[in-house]
Amino acid sequence: MKNKSYDAIVIGGGHAGVEAALALARTGHRTLMMTLTPDAIAYMACNPAIGGTAKGHLVREVDALGGQIGINADATALQIRMLNTGKGEAVQSLRAQADKIAYHMNMKRTLETQDNLDILQSEASEILTSGGSVCGVKTVLGDTYFSPVAVVATGVYLNANIVIGDWVQKTGPSGFAAATELTQSLIDLGLSVRRFKTGTPARVDGKTLDYSKMSVQEGQEEIYPFSFMTDGYIKNVMPCYLTYTTADTKKIITDNIHRSPLYNGSIKSTGPRYCPSIEDKIMRFADKERHQIFIEPESAYTDEMYVQGMSSSLPFDVQEQMYRSVEGMERVRIVRYAYAIEYDCIDSTALSADLSVKGVKGLYACGQINGSSGYEEAAAQGLMAGINAANYLAGTSPLVLGRDEAYAGVLIDDLVTKGTNEPYRMMTARAEHRLHLRQDNADMRLTQKGRDVGLVDDKRYDRYLKRKSELDTYREKLKDNLSIGEIRACYAAAGIPATDGAATAEILIKRGLPAQVVRQHVASLNGCSARAMAELATECRYEGYLKKQQAAIEQEKKLEHRALPDDIDYINMHGLRLEARQKLDKIKPINLGQASRISGVSPADITVLMAYLSVRSK
Repeated sequence: MKNKSYDAIVIGGGHAGVEAALALARTGHRTLMMTLTPDAIAYMACNPAIGGTAKGHLVREVDALGGQIGINADATALQIRMLNTGKGEAVQSLRAQADKIAYHMNMKRTLETQDNLDILQSEASEILTSGGSVCGVKTVLGDTYFSPVAVVATGVYLNANIVIGDWVQKTGPSGFAAATELTQSLIDLGLSVRRFKTGTPARVDGKTLDYSKMSVQEGQEEIYPFSFMTDGYIKNVMPCYLTYTTADTKKIITDNIHRSPLYNGSIKSTGPRYCPSIEDKIMRFADKERHQIFIEPESAYTDEMYVQGMSSSLPFDVQEQMYRSVEGMERVRIVRYAYAIEYDCIDSTALSADLSVKGVKGLYACGQINGSSGYEEAAAQGLMAGINAANYLAGTSPLVLGRDEAYAGVLIDDLVTKGTNEPYRMMTARAEHRLHLRQDNADMRLTQKGRDVGLVDDKRYDRYLKRKSELDTYREKLKDNLSIGEIRACYAAAGIPATDGAATAEILIKRGLPAQVVRQHVASLNGCSARAMAELATECRYEGYLKKQQAAIEQEKKLEHRALPDDIDYINMHGLRLEARQKLDKIKPINLGQASRISGVSPADITVLMAYLSVRSK
């Protein structure tokens, strides 16, 4: 039936599903987004914030490729801050407190006005295949929609359970319905399913808080936004607040720890290591007398406040005591209780590097279904799954980002090569080339790739070319010799005693003079924008390290360029250790570089593979 036939079907309307659906529709493919409810499109079930350490890098990368999360975050930000400003540029990351209601509404409207995209409220029950390829999706109503591509972006909704104390309900986050039938279809397609857990703190009535006992956390001024398409700076309209737990908080939790589902055995699924519940913090860090708690606004349209740092699954009566023991929250009224949520996800090593499911043509998976956590990780995977599904439909090669090209490349490579036994969170420490993968140069790294796949429009591309030209022009001007007057003016403005001898702007920056001071007092640099100057200054200061990193990247590419045919019989390959045979046969790496990153594959095993490739080539 023509009205039920699509080029692609995206199952899920969260942060991964949104990016996947937009990528497919914007590349000219008629797309259906199937969601449990349009009211949950791009819904922020946890903290209403975008970005953070390493996550801000992902947002910038998605934006550079032509995605939507950065544009929407800028449009709905309540405040914005740059994290880790006391550290090097490699680990500095943007974080914005977003308006939860406005974020959802803006993204929903973006989808509704997008050509080639339809939205349907329905629950997918089965992914239909024929001859090893996707041919459609069946719903719980028994209806069937036909398509050669399905992108699974179900988030935390598969067989979800909400847990508060000994109360358990089969429902999705924030009272939305759970998806109860698709898991079996995934199992029938050969995917291994596991149970993960995450949690969220209470939402409280802001009118019942005593902010005088808390420290105000204002946004920062003149911080560049997420999207390279957003002009100017983000206006900070609402503050956050910092407070602390007390000795009473600790006693209440320890006295009731036997009632926590995390500790009495009620919850057996695996939770996030890097976002522990408050009871986890109290028990694991018993020597700490207090823990930081951030009070953050949910929206300009509500008095609800998010209590960051106090996620919990304790019973409601313990929660009431616990929250009221925090400084400034003595009379707090809880609007929504904290809860833990358990859900189904897949073993991500069942995916290829393009996020397609091995053995099922046309099937892709992205977001928390792959075992990751976070809006930003989901958005990055959703965009890449959408791009590669579009390439599959067009009959072109997939786009696989290297670990030296993007944090998104690191994220996906970790998931499909190493897998994860707990909710995966992106961190700067996971990126071995993080000095090269800074958030300020995301557009220089990725915009051309976004243009090549059809997601970067003329307006974005023109802006990219102008910025590239500016950087190239002034990168050269930094090497020009300065006059004695310019050198002295720079030192004087910086309040540093001048040194004798010739110098360039590049040398002055390396000596520690502020880049913007140099820009203002060197005539040839006056036309350079402050933003471009800041990026060029980073290149100057870290020039030696960047050269070493580039040399390491080139060395690693030698392995990345050695492709491994998909018909290799690893199980019977002489010389490989048994563990290596099993792991290589399961992952089926696309090249020697990916093979070398598989847990259980040693350098000796890589030598065997290199020898095999040499013999095969002859």
